[in-house]
Amino acid sequence: MGQLDGKIAIITGAAQGMGASHARHFVAEGARVVLTDLQVEAGEALAKELGDPAVFVQQDVTSEQDWNTVVAAAIERFGRLDALVNNAAIHHTRSIEDETAEGFRSLFDVNVVGTWWGIKKAIAPLRRAGGGAIVNLSSIAGMRGIPGHGAYGASKWAVRGLTKVAAEELGPYNIRVNSVHPGGIEGTGMFTAPSDAAVAERMNRGIPLRRPGDVREVSGLVVYLVSDASTYITGHEHVVDGGAIVWG
Repeated sequence: MGQLDGKIAIITGAAQGMGASHARHFVAEGARVVLTDLQVEAGEALAKELGDPAVFVQQDVTSEQDWNTVVAAAIERFGRLDALVNNAAIHHTRSIEDETAEGFRSLFDVNVVGTWWGIKKAIAPLRRAGGGAIVNLSSIAGMRGIPGHGAYGASKWAVRGLTKVAAEELGPYNIRVNSVHPGGIEGTGMFTAPSDAAVAERMNRGIPLRRPGDVREVSGLVVYLVSDASTYITGHEHVVDGGAIVWG
């Protein structure tokens, strides 16, 4: 028996990296999933790998029409919606001085507006299902100030705040909303461990567990927050960073 037996979920940004890991974990735990991404070939390949419990829908998370299509696909294919994982995000590092308005807005469009659309469009089907769970992927950059992360960090702080408001507003409908804040996680496309062993050792010295994380360690937390084992948890930040922000 899986932790997510019978649950229906939408996972955005699921064609690769952390999103693909979430998708594999959800299906392994008994869920049926709608996978979304702009990367059609990779998304369709993953859906084929996962078989009947998965369907892929191309999506731009900043598009209201695409969100309507994705939610409709979940209902038409699987009958209802129990969970949403707002995983899709983009990332770049740039000092505040060097950042551009275009770069700042692009991060907010995907990371914040995309998450807001997801929450907004999931409310009605989750309410019809009697409740459910929304998990918003933020970052430790949404917990502390990190140089070079002015735009990205601001977007992830916004996701953190949006999560808390959504948890308050949607709690009466038995819809739980939590944020997950990964640190440096290998296999995400947003983090690459240094190839130089000495540099890697110095970097890992700032992490109590002395290593970067793995996407599977984040996916396990996301599964838990959607599962019935966490039915009294909402509105909180869940940090998975090996202890990197212990002193933050």
